[in-house]
Amino acid sequence: MSNGVWGTKIGMTQIFSAEKNAVVPVTVIDLNDWVITQVKTKERDGYDAVQVGCLRKKYAGKPFEELWLKKKNNYFRYCREIGISDAQVSYQVGERFNGAAVLEVGQKVDVLGTTKGRGFQGVVKRHDFRGGSASHGPRFGRWPGSMGFMRSQGRVIKGKKLPGQMGGDHRVMRHLEVVKVEPEAQIALVKGSVPGAAGSLVFVQKV
Repeated sequence: MSNGVWGTKIGMTQIFSAEKNAVVPVTVIDLNDWVITQVKTKERDGYDAVQVGCLRKKYAGKPFEELWLKKKNNYFRYCREIGISDAQVSYQVGERFNGAAVLEVGQKVDVLGTTKGRGFQGVVKRHDFRGGSASHGPRFGRWPGSMGFMRSQGRVIKGKKLPGQMGGDHRVMRHLEVVKVEPEAQIALVKGSVPGAAGSLVFVQKV
């Protein structure tokens, strides 16, 4: 069995839990259109894994062709690998990867993704600085403030919070709960929020 599954973040919504008698915020992850493109074995490659590719929209739903493997960039949006813990499970190149069968309701997972890119930002937005007062004449504004006692030597303290590139970082949300799995629709609902914008690539790893 694979150690996780790749998917596409659709967005957030909420469902009602009759057991907890409460509304649960969930993130919807699409597991459709993933095709097995290569199977790696310990004897040949040194480790057990399966390579999967996410089909582009114009080829989704079409039968598999050998040509897809020769020109992967033309037919697949992404190509990723998934480790296999149970080598006894057989995978065939060309078959659809059933991601919904990997996850179970109530299971704890780690979700990996890339945060939204915010571009170059100042310290107020990037590090939640307060900024200067807007009254009584100060012109401090949204400046970062003093550079520290090493500034006279032409140095800045390591780790100093300054303006810079914000977002676009790899982040992990740990120990989230799988609330619901739809095998027919190939959709998984995970409790809470996960990194990334709608439509971004995420990896759901079993804990």
